[in-house]
Amino acid sequence: MFETVLYEVRNQVAYITLNRPEKLNAFTEQLNNELQAAFKKASRDENVRALVITGAGRAFCSGEDLAGVSEEMDHGEVLRKRYNPMLLELNRCEKPVVAAVNGVAAGAGMSLALACDFRIASEKANFVEAFIHVGLVPDAGNLYYLPRIIGQAKAMELAVFGEKIPAEKAKELGLVTEVYPLEGWDGAVAVFAERLAKMPTKAIGLIKRSLKASWQSDLAEFLERDAQGQRIAGQTADHIEGVKAFIEKRKPVFKGE
Repeated sequence: MFETVLYEVRNQVAYITLNRPEKLNAFTEQLNNELQAAFKKASRDENVRALVITGAGRAFCSGEDLAGVSEEMDHGEVLRKRYNPMLLELNRCEKPVVAAVNGVAAGAGMSLALACDFRIASEKANFVEAFIHVGLVPDAGNLYYLPRIIGQAKAMELAVFGEKIPAEKAKELGLVTEVYPLEGWDGAVAVFAERLAKMPTKAIGLIKRSLKASWQSDLAEFLERDAQGQRIAGQTADHIEGVKAFIEKRKPVFKGE
């Protein structure tokens, strides 16, 4: 089904791997389209309760493949046609999404990582707001997510200077949740993702909805959203199991239902 993406489901986690290692997983139209299809597939699969996005080889994603860039290119149309549909599909996913940043995440590759719910990084990973170095503005949702994650002042600093941010510095800034040694990286990613896959999936989806709405709602609207969301969560099998496990003094077994 896919040529530039590897797709595999293990232990209720969909592993979506950008697979152009010889080009540092740089974006092409085909890769954009296949990622969009992979996000949709994982979102609709009832057996999938968490997603991992990572890169093959030594990079996460180096951004747009500059071999396909020309002076006549309308960059705005490229975004509208290729990147925006991909990112909107990812944003619609109500399951937890982890960017497992194994190497460089530059330009639109960094944007993709920012669009995920969690970012974990290998010790060899780094983040680069590369756009400024070719006279462009951070795109693909970059400046939507970045200030929400690290604040406006730091977002401005990263966007304007475009300096490489090593993994440990990224953790200090709040860009990543955890940094793991390269040795044992795959196992660490699996442990992190499978932990999420065993949690109350529908509650996580409602948390994602509420966090998104919090930026556009006043307090009264948000309190009403709280009530609606909690009504839905309160009717799930996972809520019933959580209460039962608490009373019985045991660890709950959530099924994402």
